[in-house]
This record gives sequence, C-alpha cells and structure tokens, in this order.
Amino acid sequence: MSNSSSSFSLSQNASCSFLVLIALLIFSYLPSFPKASSKSSPAFEKAIALLKKYEGLHKNHGSLIGYGHLVVKGDGYRPGDNLSEAQAERLLRKDLKKLCKEFRQLGKDSLFMAVFAYNLGSGGATRSSVYKSLMAGNRNIKASYLSYCTSKGKVISQLQKRRQEEYDTLFVL
Repeated sequence: MSNSSSSFSLSQNASCSFLVLIALLIFSYLPSFPKASSKSSPAFEKAIALLKKYEGLHKNHGSLIGYGHLVVKGDGYRPGDNLSEAQAERLLRKDLKKLCKEFRQLGKDSLFMAVFAYNLGSGGATRSSVYKSLMAGNRNIKASYLSYCTSKGKVISQLQKRRQEEYDTLFVL
C-alpha cells in the first residue's frame, strides 16, 4: 500500500511540476505590458519635451522653480528652491498630469489645453477663446491659439514659435 501511495504522490508531483513548467512557458511568450502609471503616451512625452524646451530649468527665479512650476502655499516648495533636473522633471510631470485631469472634459484636447494652461495658468486658459471654442465643439482654433503670443501688449517672437510648435505637435485634428 505504501508503494502505491508513494508512486501516486510522485506522479502527482510530476503533474504539478509539468503544469508549472507549461504555465511559465506560456507567460514567458506573452507580451509584457507596462503598468499604466509606469509609461506615458508618446503625446504626453512630446508635451513634456516642449515644456522643458520653452520653460527652461529655473534657478534662483523667485516663485517659479523647476520647469516653470509656480510655488503656491502648501505645495511643499519655497520660492527660490533650486531643483535638480530629475526633481524638476518629476514635478513637471505631476503638474501636467494634474492639468490634464482638470481639462479631461475636453477628451482628446485635454493634453493640448493642459500645455496651454501650463503657460497661461488654469484661469487664463479657461477664460481663453481657445477653451471656449473647444467647449462649444468648434475645432477651428488655430488663429485664436496662435494669437496668444503677447506680453504687456507686445508680440513676443519666442511665444509665437512656442504656440506654433505646440499647435503643430499636440493639436489632434
């Protein structure tokens, strides 16, 4: 009796080992999917690159730190904080994700408006003709968007370049 019980136990172990081996083989051939939060979309990465390019890394710049983060009371930063590039990029990503959520009602235009708001501020962006047009379903916004390139009544050529590149890169037709 002990022989049959022990041979049954061996065949059961062999079956389990075989099933584990099959499962490992199957899972090793399945494509690996990144965690939702570990990778962002190509469009989000383009937005990050544009913001870094046009904002620049702020050092000793008062209430703007990192890549243009506006220090506000309670956010854990102080005016004049000098961040490393890695710290500044993490903060930029966090800020941009927050803005995307703020504009999520715009669907495919949420990232586009988030980038716009990163420069103008949320209030300025939501008061803009661009936002109002998109909310009304009007996607003919190019001229309006490109007109947001002034400071104190003067056209700033760097802002013109920025708006054109943002529109060409991020606006989904």
